[in-house]
Amino acid sequence: MYTPEVKAEILVLLKELKLLRDDGDVTRTSSFAILRRIRGRLLLRPRNDPDGSQVTVVASGRGAWTGWVDLIKDRIEEKAITNTARVIREVAADIVGVVEAEDRITLARFTDSLLLNPVDAQPLYPHVMVVDGNDPRGIDVGVLATNAYPLSMMRSHIDDGTFGDRVFSRDCPEYWFTFPPGSALAGQRLVMLVNHFKSKFGGNNPASIARRKRQSKRVAEIYDDLRAAGVDHVVVLGDLNDTPDSEALQPLLSDTDLTDVASVRPFDDGDPDEDRPGTFGNGTKSNKIDYVLLSPSLFARATGAGIFRKGVWGGVNGTLFPHFDTIEADHEAASDHAALFVDINLD
Repeated sequence: MYTPEVKAEILVLLKELKLLRDDGDVTRTSSFAILRRIRGRLLLRPRNDPDGSQVTVVASGRGAWTGWVDLIKDRIEEKAITNTARVIREVAADIVGVVEAEDRITLARFTDSLLLNPVDAQPLYPHVMVVDGNDPRGIDVGVLATNAYPLSMMRSHIDDGTFGDRVFSRDCPEYWFTFPPGSALAGQRLVMLVNHFKSKFGGNNPASIARRKRQSKRVAEIYDDLRAAGVDHVVVLGDLNDTPDSEALQPLLSDTDLTDVASVRPFDDGDPDEDRPGTFGNGTKSNKIDYVLLSPSLFARATGAGIFRKGVWGGVNGTLFPHFDTIEADHEAASDHAALFVDINLD
């Protein structure tokens, strides 16, 4: 039951959130919270009450209504976010695989505010998609695509495995595109499988290895099924959280015809000393955990690839790799993972 004291506190909190007079509006810049009412009534709001002083709580208790308050998510003015956008701008890929996205709306706000065409102020990546996965923290994988590559279909694999024992920590979504008119592959299908495998956080124990191996095997099966169905152009990418020689990744790296873009020539590893092939942290060999893997048809058309390190802070003082002049400390880096890219010839 809501006691008089509880009702008074509810009104104080709603006033602080500017929700006394209405439920808030996501399109209104003054709103930073929304009162979600599903069933029942919480408040009585008199019509002629401009300051909300006559609003009362009419719900007798928590069981008398169903609803909650949501905070509105907005763009954060932080250098790290701006530097992330700068990485995407400079790599200038037609399709970008995104790891650790919060949700589609947040990712769309990021692109629509920080990745605009300077000529017409239109989004460089108007096609934004994220499928909510299995991570309870809301860490998902998604894609950004230019006007030339509208998303034609998607398929989720969040339910692969049994209840309580799903294969994927997040998902292995299939994002389907069609090569644009005028290209050598016009009308043909392109499928991106974006992944984020089980991490080694807390130790690389046998259970962690087994989980990644299970995920690797399932992605290999999905890839093989696509190829058997006549899809020639497939990319598997993401943070696989293990090295190329690891037992866990062999079902994907050794037992399929996928090829790591590190085998593309020329390959620019972004390291002045050319002794750091990794993509995470300081780029050591043990930190090569991010991948872009190509089916044979795409590998045959690859004209160059590399690791773009200008958005990371290498070493204690950030001196391992050249980085953006807008990064002055490690917390301002775009990410602790360098971006991977590959160029595909469509002429």
